[in-house]
Amino acid sequence: MLRLLILLAVFAAPVPIAFAQPTNTAAGLKAAVDGPQRDVANRARDRFRHPLETLAFFDIHDNMTVVEISPGGGWYSEILAPLLRDRGRLILAGGMSKALRARVEEKSGIFDKISHIDFLPPRGDPAQTPKNADRVLTFRNVHNWMAAGTAEATFAAMFRALKPGGILGVVEHRANPAAPKDLAAKNGYVHEEQVIAYAQAAGFRLAGRSEINANPADIKDYPQGVWTLPPTLALGSTDRDKYLTIGESDRMTLKFVKP
Repeated sequence: MLRLLILLAVFAAPVPIAFAQPTNTAAGLKAAVDGPQRDVANRARDRFRHPLETLAFFDIHDNMTVVEISPGGGWYSEILAPLLRDRGRLILAGGMSKALRARVEEKSGIFDKISHIDFLPPRGDPAQTPKNADRVLTFRNVHNWMAAGTAEATFAAMFRALKPGGILGVVEHRANPAAPKDLAAKNGYVHEEQVIAYAQAAGFRLAGRSEINANPADIKDYPQGVWTLPPTLALGSTDRDKYLTIGESDRMTLKFVKP
């Protein structure tokens, strides 16, 4: 009888449920920012670009599908690639330097699982538009789209690429609010409200603003526009120390959500 009671107790005991273990995204993101895969020159610019804080503000997790728009030389790509490599997916869309394209095409190192597509106006293939991405990120590109006359179409394409509830993260050179609006963004600076207008016209809802990448020393009035400042230093040796002291541009950091 005692044996029977023991057996009944064992089989009646609740079976432990195996829950998926959450990943420590904060630690993983810091490891990616501090990792040895990063170019030394890129790392030196962290004090102006604040990648850890910026990506945390955009709520990036290591199991997400993230589309980076026009990554250029891959400044952010070399952080996102190791972060997303094992559990997520990084898609680079258009606007890549030859060096970055070669690394992606060779599938070497941290770029072995990255895919490259081109779905953005004016030359993009709409068939390549990602479906249900968790995040779309773009860093200092809006002024280029304005100059090309493709800003509205590009924001619309980014909206289509995201799943409902997905987030668009935008960092852009910020114009003086009192300055006249220039829809061609000839000096590289863009009014914050103009970026918000483009996003809202595409269907996005503004979800947050951050001053992570603000620089109050940037007076936004230079002979060669924003490119007078580092890293471009368009005036060469002329007043070089002055512009190095100012640092990189004052930047808006905006987060939008697709309803």
